[in-house]
Amino acid sequence: MFGESFSLFRVLGFEIRANVTWLFLALLVTWSLAAGFFPFVYPDLTPLTYWTMALVGMLGLFFSLLFHELSHSVVARAHGLPVHRITLFLFGGAAEMESEPEEPRVEFRMAIAGPIASVVLGVAFYLLAVAMATVGLPEHVAGVARYLGFINILLAIFNMVPGFPLDGGRVLRAALWQLKGDIRWATRWATRMGQGFGLLLVALGFANFIAGNFVGGMWWFLIGLFVQAAATASYSQLLTQQALAGRTVRRFMTADPVTVPADATVEEFVEEFLYHHNFDRFPVVRGERLVGSIGLSEVRDVPREERDRTRVEDACEERIKENTIEADMKADEALNRMQQSRTGRLMVTEGDRLVGMLVLKDLLRYLDVRSELEPD
Repeated sequence: MFGESFSLFRVLGFEIRANVTWLFLALLVTWSLAAGFFPFVYPDLTPLTYWTMALVGMLGLFFSLLFHELSHSVVARAHGLPVHRITLFLFGGAAEMESEPEEPRVEFRMAIAGPIASVVLGVAFYLLAVAMATVGLPEHVAGVARYLGFINILLAIFNMVPGFPLDGGRVLRAALWQLKGDIRWATRWATRMGQGFGLLLVALGFANFIAGNFVGGMWWFLIGLFVQAAATASYSQLLTQQALAGRTVRRFMTADPVTVPADATVEEFVEEFLYHHNFDRFPVVRGERLVGSIGLSEVRDVPREERDRTRVEDACEERIKENTIEADMKADEALNRMQQSRTGRLMVTEGDRLVGMLVLKDLLRYLDVRSELEPD
């Protein structure tokens, strides 16, 4: 949704990533704290002190968002839901799950874990501020911890607004799901609450614009648009999962795809495959065993004068999780894999043997026809 993300480190087995928009947020938070908030609350300090406080405050915010998302992820993993990465972006963070919970009680536990973690962290920062003041540290030093305590409590309150996909919206969905036993109906109503809350924030943004608070108005406006778009996207994702429920990759794959022998030269691949087939990538096989895949980008990496003596096997991209999938995997999980890997084609295997190709456009065509025949 927000462009490129890059990997930072791993915590408790989860890959931590930052979206490029997080850099904008980090700079904006640091500047606003150093130039506005801290000088207003604690006047007559040096510029270096304000910028140091702001940097610590920004890093504390990073830790707070990460702690919040880790709580969701740990609870999800404890209930058997795989979470491989957590991404921080402009408006917070997201734990990227491969599938949704299958019971309302699991949904509730996952959703409530984040706000509880934020409240606990907020109280811990407030107690830290009290301890700092007790031992005689300067007021502005304890003030950074007090600011982080306030931010965490505010984060918990905001996330408990009953609008999907905020944590409060997920709690609401869990309650409605438990009440009626219909996750689609529960998600529809929780989504409408989220869309309504997003529109309210957009209206608040306009009101701030009119009142002359342009920066505050911009933030409320953008957050409102984000909440509304995220709510709509989350409901669409549920409909997609239900449309693909019970279907495996085998149902949508193209069997007997065009393959390139591993012993062929790169020049032979260009002349006999790349020029004659309208595909972006080709599986590379040795017998029936899948070796990897090759496309135009790999050809470009081989100097022209070496293409007639370089084997495809030596130039191709290796078989990895991001470009292969098992034939009996659920179709909705395959779609998630494509979205996460940003690829439109996956090689389908049974063990080491290539059995087909899964193409994104085939999945999308099925979903499009289904939506026409069964509009929601």
